Amino acid sequence: MSISSGIFLILLGLISIALGLLSFLKPSIGWYINEGWKVKGDSEPSETYLSVTRFGGMVSMMLGGVLLFAGIMHIVASV
Repeated sequence: MSISSGIFLILLGLISIALGLLSFLKPSIGWYINEGWKVKGDSEPSETYLSVTRFGGMVSMMLGGVLLFAGIMHIVASV
């Protein structure tokens, strides 16, 4: 395998961590992008939606950490 596979894993891990962090810190952004524009007036996502989105953000950050670690180890092993 080549070093480019490791770089791809690192980039994928960083993207996953960034999106997970966004979901964890600002879970309502996804709701406004998907559903908020369909509703007239003041409407907000439910607490359940916010909790599930935060949980998904944590899972995404953990997966990103694993991918980041795997990419670094792949590059170290290739050198």
